[in-house]
Amino acid sequence: MQNPLTHQQQAMIPIAAFTARGDMNRLTLALNEGLDAGLTVNEIKEILVQLYAYCGFPRSLNALGCFMSVINDRQVRGIVDEEGKTATPPMENWDSLTAGTENQTRLVGQTVSGPLFDFAPAIDVYLKAHLFGDIFQRDVLDWSARELATISALAAIPGAESQLKSHYAISRNNGITPEQFHAFVAVLAEKCTPDIATHARTVLAQYLNEAV
Repeated sequence: MQNPLTHQQQAMIPIAAFTARGDMNRLTLALNEGLDAGLTVNEIKEILVQLYAYCGFPRSLNALGCFMSVINDRQVRGIVDEEGKTATPPMENWDSLTAGTENQTRLVGQTVSGPLFDFAPAIDVYLKAHLFGDIFQRDVLDWSARELATISALAAIPGAESQLKSHYAISRNNGITPEQFHAFVAVLAEKCTPDIATHARTVLAQYLNEAV
C-alpha cells in the first residue's frame, strides 16, 4: 500500500525529532536523507528555524550549525542541492500581532484564549505576533508541513503531551489525515527511537479517542 506521506514529508519527521532531541549524529544522517529525498536547502532551514519556538534557540542553532556542516561536506563531494525558494517579504505596514492572531485562529479553528494567557499575557502576544505572525506567514513551507515538523519535535520532547495533543488537532484542522498520523508514527518507529514513537502513538490514540 502506498504511504500516505510523500518522501519529503517522511524526511521531515526525523529531522524535526532529532533537532528537538539534540542528537547531532542522527540529525546529520536525517539531513542527508532529507536532501536526497528532495527537500530543498531552504525548506530544511525553515524547519530548523521554526523549531526554536518549540524546543529553544540552543537546539535550533545547533541543528542549523549541523546542517551547515552537512551542506559543506556535500559540496566538497560534488553534490549540488537545490536551494529552493525564499520567503516572500511581508507586505508594507505588516502588523505581526494582527496577522498572527488571524493565522492562529485559522490554524486552530477558533479564537485561542484561556486562564494561562490571562495569567501571563506577554506569552500570548509573543505566540501570536512572532510564532503565528512572523514565522507562519513565511511561505517556504505550507501550514501542514509546519505542523508535521511541530508534532515530530513535540513527540521527541518528554512532558509535552498536552502540546502534542493540541498540535494533532491543529494538524488535523490543516489537512493531515488519520492515515497520515499513523504513517507519521511508523516513520518515527523506523527512523527514530522507540520511546519517541511510543510517545507519539500513545498521545495520538488519546487524541483520536477524544475526537470521535
